[in-house]
Amino acid sequence: MLCIHNTHTDPAFNIAAEEYFLKDRTEDFFLLWRSQRSIIVGKHQNTYAEINLDFVRRHNIAVLRRLTGGGTVFHDPGNINYTFIRNVPPGTGIDFERYTRPILDILQGLGVEARLTGRSDLTIGGFKFSGNAQYIYRDKVLHHGTMLFSAKILDLSEALKVVPSRYEDKAIQSKRSQVTNIQEHLSEPIGILEFIDRVMDHVVSSDPAADAYEFSRHDTVNINRYREEKYSTWEWNFGSSPPYSFSRTGQVDGKKVEIRLSVKGGRILTINLKGELISQDTASFLAQALMDKLHKPEVVLEVLQRLPSDIRMGRDTMEQVARLMF
Repeated sequence: MLCIHNTHTDPAFNIAAEEYFLKDRTEDFFLLWRSQRSIIVGKHQNTYAEINLDFVRRHNIAVLRRLTGGGTVFHDPGNINYTFIRNVPPGTGIDFERYTRPILDILQGLGVEARLTGRSDLTIGGFKFSGNAQYIYRDKVLHHGTMLFSAKILDLSEALKVVPSRYEDKAIQSKRSQVTNIQEHLSEPIGILEFIDRVMDHVVSSDPAADAYEFSRHDTVNINRYREEKYSTWEWNFGSSPPYSFSRTGQVDGKKVEIRLSVKGGRILTINLKGELISQDTASFLAQALMDKLHKPEVVLEVLQRLPSDIRMGRDTMEQVARLMF
């Protein structure tokens, strides 16, 4: 097994690296890595329904979709991610116990009573510090998990604070849990880099075939290909959400406005606007203009601002209408 301490902090590069090592290489791998502040949604989730869009955009937090299912997680430099990629016998099923055991052993060796709770969560005293997910590709398994070590819990809470009633869909919804940082439970202080070293040392010593590995130029080129073509695109991160309906009532220039729309493949299929501010003719014109456009803030605003002057209601008003659509 080739073991990598990946020091890249670009989240798109890091999750692209997982897919590359899973699909383009034949060896077993173990990776430890951290990312800048980012939100990583599960493959089958509705991205907008999982995030606090205003907070995310205001703080320039990257939002990406990963290869595995499960719930949404928050990454920042205080969160450690680990990834096992292994060749397995045909027909091998999902097995969280095998891949979380090294993390539990390390923590229990430090006097921390961590345990696997439910199917895929690691907890300390009932508080979650690690979410895990798996993906089977041919005769290989990718298992990855988070480890909240010294993450900014307030940022996590705000970034994932949503109003789920706005969305109706069949997407997998995250179950919010009370979370904790590993650092708070250590009897003696350990820095995050020392903890990473301990995890790596434990995994390496547990596998006679383990060997240290660094990205080659070939690796980096191909990882960046996945990054550019998939994980840096709105079409994958947002547009590949399952079909959904969205409804919201708000204020535009102090007047009540109701918006309902349906989206499939990231594009608006139908839209209905009502309000004291909007005549039936204007609502029909707006709906026609937005039909088949991407349900993306920049696209919606651009469409509204390019409407004919007799329809357009002023830049500030159009911005308010656009914000109500998310």
